Amino acid sequence: MDASLAGLVDRMNGRADELIEAMASRIEAEIEFYRGGGLVRGEALRASCGANFRYMLESLGGTSSDPVSARETGRLRAEQGAPLADVMAAYRVGTRYLWDAVLAEAASAGLTDQVVVEASSRLWQVQSSYTDAMTDAYRDVQSRRLLAQDQERSALVEALLEGRMPGGGTVWEAAELLRLPYKGPFVVVAAAVPEVGRQALPGAEERLRSLGLASAWRLLPELQVGVVAVPSGRLAVLVEFLDKAATGKVGISPPYDELDGTGQAVRFARVALAGSKAVTLFDESPLTMVAAAAPDVMQYFVRKVLGGLDDLAPDDREVLLDTLAAWSTHNGSATETGEFLYCHPNTVRHRLHRIEERTGRSLTDPRAVAELLLALEASRTSS
Repeated sequence: MDASLAGLVDRMNGRADELIEAMASRIEAEIEFYRGGGLVRGEALRASCGANFRYMLESLGGTSSDPVSARETGRLRAEQGAPLADVMAAYRVGTRYLWDAVLAEAASAGLTDQVVVEASSRLWQVQSSYTDAMTDAYRDVQSRRLLAQDQERSALVEALLEGRMPGGGTVWEAAELLRLPYKGPFVVVAAAVPEVGRQALPGAEERLRSLGLASAWRLLPELQVGVVAVPSGRLAVLVEFLDKAATGKVGISPPYDELDGTGQAVRFARVALAGSKAVTLFDESPLTMVAAAAPDVMQYFVRKVLGGLDDLAPDDREVLLDTLAAWSTHNGSATETGEFLYCHPNTVRHRLHRIEERTGRSLTDPRAVAELLLALEASRTSS
């Protein structure tokens, strides 16, 4: 049988040029990607067909070696940007053509059915291993390319977040590479990560793109930071997504129109992250943002304004501060505040009077009220 198969291989090798050309023509006829010599030119296709043809004939004759040609084809096609599905389709078409040629040659040589069955078994076994070698090489190149692209993209996002462009690039080039629009509005999102190396918003870019929001993200040790394009009326969509998806607190900068304003927006998003809500917009509470913007200064300010309450029992101090907070959000009305806190208006007045006495600030003085409320907000933000 080996002698019969060797003879069959010799006969086909004698027609190699004819069969390789016919194989390439069949692939071009059946697979649109290979027509016209676009990414893969005709001579490159024929070179691959020749290498594959000779390897398979060697295997048919029982002398198969390492499938170097398959790996080389996979590498080349990945580098050329050929879709893997089309490359695999070409392999199927080529192998089918080769099998038809083997059958025709075996019939012409008068070989027995037993020899044909053995030839079939060897050919299809090698076709499977050969295809695996090609796809493994293709995917290796793709993986390296995607990793390099991801590293380049990550570096570009980092540069954008820091307010600089590497290598003299422009924000327009950055927008193109990051698949962001050239003009805003944009916002920066800063999300606290659950631990170093873990994303706060896994798959954020793809998930937001499905909602019609383009974005680019960078994972830092303590934060996941992203630039998000928010067309008019779409900020609420982003907030809803973040509220559901985030694993920790999130801060959102004010909207801005030009990408070169991203550096400042990052600082605003970081400040907003100090807010008390799960998702805090910088513009929602200017008082909160001012209180969070300079924590060292605010610590001193809190001690100076509210220090007179420090010798109270913790629970008593909290009752007074809760009353002040409720009073500030209920129109400065003792009646409305009492209804909210389920106590008598006179109780509210008594508590407020204690605050005035201990802080030395009158709640009828607008400047004193501003200082008290800022100190209150700063104390709550830092706690």
